[in-house]
Parts: sequence; structure tokens; C-alpha cells
Amino acid sequence: MAYILLIETSTELCSVALEKDGELISIKESDNNNSHSLNIALFIEQVLKEADIKPEKLDAVAIGKGPGSYTGLRIGVSSAKGLCYGLGIPLIAVDSLLTLAYNAKSNYALQSGATLCPMIDARRMEVYSAIYAENLSLIREVRADIVDENTYFDFYKDNNFYYFGNGAVKCREILSSSKNTHYLENVNISSRGMIKSAEEKFQKNDFENLAYFEPFYLKDFIAAKSKIKGLV
Repeated sequence: MAYILLIETSTELCSVALEKDGELISIKESDNNNSHSLNIALFIEQVLKEADIKPEKLDAVAIGKGPGSYTGLRIGVSSAKGLCYGLGIPLIAVDSLLTLAYNAKSNYALQSGATLCPMIDARRMEVYSAIYAENLSLIREVRADIVDENTYFDFYKDNNFYYFGNGAVKCREILSSSKNTHYLENVNISSRGMIKSAEEKFQKNDFENLAYFEPFYLKDFIAAKSKIKGLV
């Protein structure tokens, strides 16, 4: 019997869950912007309390490693590593785009032979995306794509192509011209989609090095210049 705490903060959704042996026990989420630093410690406390589990009973912490929001990833990873250090338990890293794909498959009945394209907003007309087969095996690795009508043509010209996530919202009109493209609404990177990946890695002892693990930012962080006089 193993308890794994799941933390996903790569987008505007702050999501914390607890699973035991592959089954969801408790989950807390909020999509209020810029609330991760306020909510994450509270959500961890709440999911453990709801399950009547003390932190010392945890066997591992799984973190959504990105790509995604620089600030969200930094907050989530810092919290996860702090728990692992304090409790002496391992850290598991789960690909956030794969988590998004798991959530899409859970929410929708997809056509046989479908190709899945989870998208995370990377600002402007750029998205972080990967391409998965119906069984969620990886077809194309994670990239930062500048999207136009031909970006994913090779993947949807002969197959049903499903795109979703907060990065897909701004791409909907661009990619809607083909009969093979399908936009899935309200698919978020919730920690509930981390369960399968986290459980598989736990069983294989596929853990991260706590001292050296960093989120998968994919792109370098560029700080915006402050508009407030006197601040840099």
C-alpha cells in the first residue's frame, strides 16, 4: 500500500491530490490566477486531512514537471522538494503534457486511431505541445510551436486530430479548417491525470535526484520590465 501526493502547477490551475495504489482519494483545485503560492500549502493540508493521513504516511510526492508557467512550476517544485526533503521520501516527475492527454481521454470518447495534441499556452501565438497516439505512446516530442494553419498538417491530414488545453483556445480558429481536426473543451492539467504515470514510476523506483532536479521550462525565463517607477 503506497500513498502518493500529486502536485500540478504548470498552468493557472493549482491542483493537489492524494492517491493510494492508483486510486484517487482526495483532490483540491483552484484556477484563480496567481494563487499558487497562497493555495498550495493549504491544499496539501486539506487533502491529507480529508483522507485522515498524516504527512509521515506519504511514500512519495509526484510533481508536474512542465513545460508551462515559469512561476507556477517553480512554486510547485519547491513545495514538492521541501516535502521530500523533510519526510525523507522520493520525488517523482510527471510530464505535464502527458497529464493533459490523460485527462482528455478520461473526459471524452475519442475515435479509434485518434491522434492527441495537448497544448499549453506559451504566450503570443506560441504553445508547448507534444503528439500522442490513442494509447498515449509518444509520436512527437515536446516542442514550443509557433502555430499557423499548417503546423500540425502531417498529423491531421489522414487522422482524427484532437487538440486541447489552455494553449488550444487561441489556436481554435486557425486549426478548425480541416474535417479531421477536433477541439476538446474544458480539458485542464489536473493532478487527477497524474495517477497512472506516478504509480508506474513509483513501482519502477523511477525517482528524481532531489539535489539537482529542476522543472522542464523548455524556454528561458524572460522577466518583464516593471512599470512601477523605482522597480527594475
